[in-house]
Amino acid sequence: MWRQIKFYTVSAVLVGLLFACGYLSVFGGRRGEVRRTVDAPVLVREIQQLSELVTVRCVLQKVIGLKEEKVPFGAESVLLLVQANVLAGVDLAALQPDDVTVAGNGAVTVRLPAARVLHVFVDDKQTQVWDRSKTWWTPWVPLNPDLEQNARRAALVAAQAAAVEAGLLGQARSNAETVVRNFLRATGITNVVFAAPTAEDTPAH
Repeated sequence: MWRQIKFYTVSAVLVGLLFACGYLSVFGGRRGEVRRTVDAPVLVREIQQLSELVTVRCVLQKVIGLKEEKVPFGAESVLLLVQANVLAGVDLAALQPDDVTVAGNGAVTVRLPAARVLHVFVDDKQTQVWDRSKTWWTPWVPLNPDLEQNARRAALVAAQAAAVEAGLLGQARSNAETVVRNFLRATGITNVVFAAPTAEDTPAH
């Protein structure tokens, strides 16, 4: 009797093991697929959190000279060596809901706002007054305290124009696309396409 019980017990264990092996051989190699449901409005909010994205910086030096004619006669002049910093990038906070679309295969198309100059400022430590003078025969005419500031503002305008002419905005857009692509890949989205900005978004140079 004991031998029969032992025999049936061992047989049951063997049958169970065989069944388990067969199940694993058929279904064990199949790994569960984890797919993220891509929702366009959520992606817009996630990208907007990157906010004002500065992607490229350009340092330029400009020599600016201004001359102011005095009344009734005489003149005052200033000559500056100005070092300006130009920062360009993409304002991702301006991304609109229809700027992100999701295709049926999970591909995400993003239309970034146009790249633009975000900040231009003078590096005071690297800016020098080379010359400041007025005509010697008008000693009673005071120096204009605003002339140097006007020269600085003119230097900022010239530096921004030079940076844009050198292709700063194109580099800023390319860098912004890289940052956004890597950001989306970190969330599990691997197929990202960037559409060109609309004509309304493209700044006039």
